[in-house]
Amino acid sequence: LCPQVPELEKATVRIQQPERVMGIIQSIKEQGMNKLQVISDFDMTLSRFGCNGRRCPTSHNILDNSRVISEDGKKKLKDLLHYYYPIEIDPNRTLEEKCPLMVEWWTRAHELLSQQKIQKCDIAQIVRESDVMLRDGFNELFDQLHKYNVPLFIFSAGVGDILEEVIRQANVFYSNVNVVSNYMDFDDNGVLTHFKGPLIHTYNKNNSVLHGTEYFQQLSNRTSIILLGDSMGDLTMADGVPSVENILKIGFLNDKVEERRGKYLDAYDIVLESDETLDVVNGILRYIL
Repeated sequence: LCPQVPELEKATVRIQQPERVMGIIQSIKEQGMNKLQVISDFDMTLSRFGCNGRRCPTSHNILDNSRVISEDGKKKLKDLLHYYYPIEIDPNRTLEEKCPLMVEWWTRAHELLSQQKIQKCDIAQIVRESDVMLRDGFNELFDQLHKYNVPLFIFSAGVGDILEEVIRQANVFYSNVNVVSNYMDFDDNGVLTHFKGPLIHTYNKNNSVLHGTEYFQQLSNRTSIILLGDSMGDLTMADGVPSVENILKIGFLNDKVEERRGKYLDAYDIVLESDETLDVVNGILRYIL
């Protein structure tokens, strides 16, 4: 496919239009690193979906499963998951149907969490005690982007305080990394009282969540985009970018692979099936930078 990016030959890689994809990669390379920005989801995109057959936690799961949540709280959060997650990934429901239900899920989950008297000073320990893992190759990804001054925008429907701590503990929270997510609000005693708005869920990662906009305005000359996601809702993450010349969308298909392959291949330029690494992304960046 492309001798310059041998990683694209991996068995996990699927590409519907190889010529088109090579053209985009070529254009991004020609435009140069000063024109590039990376926009990425966090949970199950930069972090691993699973390890040795066990699921890895999302930033919400890290909290939900931690010792700071009561047994009753855990049960209620689990009930919400079992009810709403099938709706979130149901290929037969429209976005119009899903959106209000996602708002309902996130709102109820955040209300439950806010009743748990979570302390700000517990967050680092909660993350340390969790099974969260970043994908193999995360060091190279963060290091290269930092070295070449390429902005990395992490747009997450997870919990900002938790995911920032994950990146911090991995020693890759560099100055070129910006996060937009759901952040906690603590009172003067450092106890969680509520989550700050606007609420970000799986299907509103777009212009409607306005606090990404000044960020993109400042980077208006960065017209080449590499977008990394793992759900259909991640495809709109670059909608706030004022002018896009080249965009390469890379999708991690982690779950229900056979069932969702067609949809992902239509939507993403490159699909990575059950691939727990960032090899392909790093290979493309190595070629571009």
